[in-house]
Amino acid sequence: MTGMNETSDYRPRVGLFVTCLVDLFRPTIGFAAVKLIEGSGCTVEVPMTQTCCGQPAYNSGDRTDARAIAEVTIEAFEGFDYVVAPSGSCAGMLKKHYPGLFKGDAAWEARAVAFSAKVFELSSFLVDVRGVTRVDVKRKTKVTYHDSCSGLRELGIREQPRALLSSIKGLKLVEMKDPDVCCGFGGTFCVKYSDISNAIVEKKTASIDAAGAEILLAGDLGCLMNMAGKLKREGSAVEARHVAELLAGMDDTPPIGGWK
Repeated sequence: MTGMNETSDYRPRVGLFVTCLVDLFRPTIGFAAVKLIEGSGCTVEVPMTQTCCGQPAYNSGDRTDARAIAEVTIEAFEGFDYVVAPSGSCAGMLKKHYPGLFKGDAAWEARAVAFSAKVFELSSFLVDVRGVTRVDVKRKTKVTYHDSCSGLRELGIREQPRALLSSIKGLKLVEMKDPDVCCGFGGTFCVKYSDISNAIVEKKTASIDAAGAEILLAGDLGCLMNMAGKLKREGSAVEARHVAELLAGMDDTPPIGGWK
C-alpha cells in the first residue's frame, strides 16, 4: 500500500468503529479494515465499550436514546487521533448528526463537535487522510460498485473506493446504470415500508445484472445484504462483497448471503 502523509515515525492511533452489522454478520470486514488502516501507517484499536451508532433510534425520532448512545460512543473514542468506520451510513451518523444531538449543551456540544471532526469512512480515510493511492492486490474479476446513499450524499464518498479499486491488478470495474440510486434498504425503512423497499431493490438488481459483473461491491453491509438477498431470490450468480474485503485481499470467504 502506498501513499502515506506522515513523515515522522509517529503512527496515528485509530479507533475502529466496527458497526453492529459487521460485528454480528460479517466480521471479516472489520479484519479487512484493520489490515488496510495498519497498512497506511496507523495503529488500530477496537474499544470494547462501543455499541450501536444510534442511527436506528435517531431515524425513528427517538432523540433521547440516540443521545444516550452517542455519549457512550464519544467517551469510548475521545482518546484517538481518528475514528474510522467501514460504513458510510454509520460514519455519516457519527460525523454529521452527533453535534446536533448536543446543540446548546454546555457540557457536551464541544465534545461532540471535536469527536465528529475526526470521524471518517474507511475509503475516505485511506485516500483523503492517509494519501493511499494503491493496494498491492491481484484479482482477475469484473466488479460493479453501488454508491450507498449516506456515504455519497452525506460524506461525498464516490471516487475514493473507485480510485483504490483501479489499482487492483486484473480487476475491471464496470459501472451499472444509476449506481447512485438507493437500493431500498434504508435501515428501518425496509421493515416499515417493505413493499416500497422491494420495488426499489428490484430495479437495482436489474441494473446490477445488466452490468455483467461477477461481483457487486459497496461500502455498507446493510445495503449489500439487502441487494444480495434479492439477487439470491432471483437466482442471480452475482456475488456481493464489501469493498474493504477486496482491497485487503481478503475475499476468499463465502459471499455475503443477504437478508431472507
